[in-house]
Amino acid sequence: MRCPKTRDAKRSAATSFFLGILFSLFPYDYPLLWTPSACPPSAFVQMENHLKILHASPLLIPRILHTVIGTGLLGFFMKLYRPSESNMLFDGASLVLYMIGVVVYLANIVKGLRVVSDGKYDVELVEGETIVGVKGAELGSETPIGRDDSLRVLAASNTILALVLVGVLVLQTGQWYAERKQGQEMEQARKESESKAASRGDVNKHRTLVGKKKV
Repeated sequence: MRCPKTRDAKRSAATSFFLGILFSLFPYDYPLLWTPSACPPSAFVQMENHLKILHASPLLIPRILHTVIGTGLLGFFMKLYRPSESNMLFDGASLVLYMIGVVVYLANIVKGLRVVSDGKYDVELVEGETIVGVKGAELGSETPIGRDDSLRVLAASNTILALVLVGVLVLQTGQWYAERKQGQEMEQARKESESKAASRGDVNKHRTLVGKKKV
């Protein structure tokens, strides 16, 4: 029983860890995306400075982050080894969402942090690359993305990643509830079976005693 709990803990801990990081970024993301009025220029400056500090953090920080990502993936793959029907449904969908989150992190957030750290928003890209946040904008395109739009793309990527991770937790909670309900039903069926067996045993014992008295 300990192994499934360990695998569940790996996935839930990794997902919750990333949600905590994204929540700490929410005060910077909110003014860029959901402010009713025009976003003040100071919000972009604060966001840019914060992202530069994050990107310039010691190597230990991204190593811990990537270790947690790997731990979450390991938990999913361990749970999908010789899976049951429930595991294929819930864990398979959770793994798909988790991989979507990894792709968003690598494709948008990591590349966006490099752009913000370098401060080169409107530069021409090398061959084969696309402009961050602009779909279909490739080498030679005349629609380069500026600082404000780049920061908004990063904020939107954080929001998308948070929604994906919440979906993972919802699926894991649904699996826990389904397994708990199934366990309760199996336990109830077992008790009913034992009760019926005990009743039949009492009846047989009573018949035996009656037979002996007649003899």
